[in-house]
Amino acid sequence: MHRCVKDYRMVGTLVAATALALGSHSPTIPGNAYALVQLTPAALCVETVPLLQAGATSVAPSLRVFRLPAATARRLAPGLRARHALQTIELDRDLAAASVRDTQPDPLEAAEWWRSVIGIEGLTPPGPGKPVTVVDSGIDLQHPEFLNRPDTVALNPQEPAPLGGRHGTAVASLVGAPRNGVGIVGVYPNAVIQSWDTALGDGTVIDTSEVIRGITAAADDAPGVINLSLGGTERDDLIEQAIDAAYAKGSLVVAASGNDGDQGNPADYPADYPHVLTVGATDENNTVAPFSNRSPYVDLVAPGQNVTVATADDASWEAESGTSFSTPIVSGAAAWVWTARPQLDNTQLFEMMRRSATDVPPAGHDDASGYGMLDVAAALAYPAPVRDPFEPNDDVDFVQPDSGFFSGLGPLTTRARQGARLVARLDRLEDPVDAYRIWLPARKAVRVTAMSKANVALRVWGPGTVTVTEGQGPDLLGADSRDRAGRKQVVVKPAPTGRWAYVEVTLGGRRGLVASYSLSVSR
Repeated sequence: MHRCVKDYRMVGTLVAATALALGSHSPTIPGNAYALVQLTPAALCVETVPLLQAGATSVAPSLRVFRLPAATARRLAPGLRARHALQTIELDRDLAAASVRDTQPDPLEAAEWWRSVIGIEGLTPPGPGKPVTVVDSGIDLQHPEFLNRPDTVALNPQEPAPLGGRHGTAVASLVGAPRNGVGIVGVYPNAVIQSWDTALGDGTVIDTSEVIRGITAAADDAPGVINLSLGGTERDDLIEQAIDAAYAKGSLVVAASGNDGDQGNPADYPADYPHVLTVGATDENNTVAPFSNRSPYVDLVAPGQNVTVATADDASWEAESGTSFSTPIVSGAAAWVWTARPQLDNTQLFEMMRRSATDVPPAGHDDASGYGMLDVAAALAYPAPVRDPFEPNDDVDFVQPDSGFFSGLGPLTTRARQGARLVARLDRLEDPVDAYRIWLPARKAVRVTAMSKANVALRVWGPGTVTVTEGQGPDLLGADSRDRAGRKQVVVKPAPTGRWAYVEVTLGGRRGLVASYSLSVSR
């Protein structure tokens, strides 16, 4: 629920490419095109009703996102912008499911080849527990794998005919096809499977707006695993915000790395966003498949070539290849581990799933396989790392109320609580910056101290800071960026009045991917 505020201020800007697409001099936009409009926090209470009267529908209330015809959005945009009410506007473009590789069907017995590879042979999976939400093209609930399957929940109408449901049914079968005497068995056969159909209608198009709705619905329901076997080569600010919001609410988002590794290997999203567990694909020889995208953001790999799945085409089974199918194996495995170890939070689970992976050639962490092959047995036994509180807190707007994106997490210190201490983690790629909001009391110095075995940098920024990525500037109150591990400290000098400030902790130097640190704030 968003509260109304009296002051209007611009807290975001238009996405440049999208602004061109909807501008007055833009190329012809199809008459049936739709746009997504995100309001600023301050404008939500005032502008919502006029948008709804203009034909808009709410996509994600917590993110202030609305969907309306593109022509209407273009007409309303100048007025919204003039009133400082418009944060983001973009076309509701189509995304692609990550599966693009066809494979000749194999006998069903061959579908089990991957089970021994990921370390589940001889293990007994738990009963229903943490849910896996498949945000995809829907599930054919009449397929033998899902007909009368318990703990299978449709979060919105599933429209499998004539083409919808093919991809989603295949993905969901690898998560949790039950032991029912037919077909295949998923990695976690007793999993609670939830499905959000993003391809309503004829089932051929996955819309940005439906992906946002699906992620939001899953996160609002309960913390769980969200499977995204889809992607595209363009960044999308609204999908990234939906993922960040889901992570802030305690969910783990798992995404396919993409299938263009041998076709130029472009960046792929949402796989390359922070706080996303990114999965590549391997073949029967435990070698990373040529099609699997290479990227520093790949966290681990799982079997994804010649994997037998349920198909909605004719209520049968077929072999498929793609990172679409390695991803649900990891999602199901993550839900298994989380159900068996319910005391974990999503930040711990994220780290355990990738750090417990079995290294595959070449040795060490690499762009093709990340930390290596999924190993469920090892993940079940892996020591839990410290929790990483306040995530996501990647910049000022994550921790500042009424900003463009606010994670909902409170300040580290306040007027009443003027000291704090915590332990947290950094990752050079997945979590490169930690930002915290602190209160600086009037006429009192404040000491901020970071301790780490790694080289971390510490900065404190003033209340006017827009982003901590500036490096230097008039709002910088103090920094300790000495190129060494150990103790870093900034003492903020007293000021006549109390004010809010922001603490920034980053990995210094160029060595090391991850680091833990302790942070304290005291007078």
